[in-house]
Amino acid sequence: MKQIETIKELQRNGKGVCDIAESLRIDRKTVNKYMSQDDFEIRLSELKKYPSKLDAWKPIIDAWLNEDRRMRFKQRHSARRVHERLKEQYPEEYNCSYPLVQRYCKERKRMIEHSQTKGNLELVWENGEAQVDFGEADFSVEGVSTAMKYLVVSFPSSNGAYTQVFGGETAECVCQGLIDIFHHVGGVPSRLIFDNASGVGRRIGEKVRMTDLFLRFKCHYGFDVTFCNPYSGHEKGNVENKVGYIRRNFFVPKPEIEGIDNFNEVLLVRCENDMNREHYKKLRKISDLFEDEKKTLSPLPVKPFSAVRFESVRADGYGKICLGGKHWYSSNPDMACKELVVAIGAHHVEILEKSGVMLAKHRRMYGENRTDTVDWSTTVSRLINNPGSWRNSGLRRELPEELTLGMDSMDKSGLREVLRVMRNAAENYNFETVILAMVEAAKGNSINTFNVEAIASRILNCGLHCQPDRGPDLATYDRALLKQGGVQ
Repeated sequence: MKQIETIKELQRNGKGVCDIAESLRIDRKTVNKYMSQDDFEIRLSELKKYPSKLDAWKPIIDAWLNEDRRMRFKQRHSARRVHERLKEQYPEEYNCSYPLVQRYCKERKRMIEHSQTKGNLELVWENGEAQVDFGEADFSVEGVSTAMKYLVVSFPSSNGAYTQVFGGETAECVCQGLIDIFHHVGGVPSRLIFDNASGVGRRIGEKVRMTDLFLRFKCHYGFDVTFCNPYSGHEKGNVENKVGYIRRNFFVPKPEIEGIDNFNEVLLVRCENDMNREHYKKLRKISDLFEDEKKTLSPLPVKPFSAVRFESVRADGYGKICLGGKHWYSSNPDMACKELVVAIGAHHVEILEKSGVMLAKHRRMYGENRTDTVDWSTTVSRLINNPGSWRNSGLRRELPEELTLGMDSMDKSGLREVLRVMRNAAENYNFETVILAMVEAAKGNSINTFNVEAIASRILNCGLHCQPDRGPDLATYDRALLKQGGVQ
């Protein structure tokens, strides 16, 4: 993928097939193939991941090394001491080698030593260049206070900025946020400046190794990337200020989020309205400056890009899969112990069969605490085959009491029929709407597929308690069919 990125960069610089092939010492057919390619979305067959065994221990090592800055030089951690201390404190979990720890400690100490700066230059930014960074704020998500990340993309030349909220700082979040902002603005910046590869890769020495998803995204949209030096926030001071500005002006008081997609759409409009003020130095409206800057943006690609990465996972005995060691998602009980594919996006997780057929879709969960997300509609088919397990099923605990009381009193055949109604209606309507419709149908002891789907349609289209349409005038039929109160 790195070679493909180099080919695309040389192509943007005006190099031809022969020049690129000669400089990279590769076949011209290979160069021509990737110069003509305009779609770099990942496919199911391209599953690659190169994790490090030390990833789980890096936050602990970083905390120890940062604490050492307050200690005498001879009382600071050596790489050997870090390795031994991890073995002592985590004898069962820790299984990394000493050379791996030694290389990481050497690099981290070098970064800490160079963190002090003597002074900063005032940088000049051209139109079409953007800076990218994450901030963190508290939000009320469905009534629960939650710390979430927000991606900020600022344009230093005009001082315009946009933001999008996510659960984390992953490459999927970065790509999805940039896609939403690029398409809202109607163009692609020529260069993006990131803070030390945050969310899009990892720094190894002086080089940054970008994730495969971000490399594909970069090639697809055709922009250049620059990474700041470690501990050099002044190199992108515009977006650093924007992170604080947006937190103070957009997220105070704590916002309430019901649906993240709708909330992010509103944020784009709010950011645009915020540009109707004067630039602090150029004495023109930011909105006018940004309109001029948009003319320098590159056009959007013709083909769409899906900001997801794929992982092959094996379901457990209940048909659930685990991501990140903490977050569990249900697929289908029939998929127990089978190999599945997971499409991981910024906001959603889709569980697929190897053939690509979707089994379940969940809201993606973030954080350090264990979560267990279940799509109860996927368990209905199993209950139809085994209604005897109804009393101890998780689905029963999720349904309203007025519905479970009636279902508890049914024999197996009656319970099986009600579950079939639930499954059939869920094929056409979302599960929450189906349950509301079944509760309403149960009041008249008429739970069948036709009644439930009719009520569900009414709930979605006009509301359960709305007045029906007036309909046609039936007086003509009365006069024709009725005479003196009797039927002819």
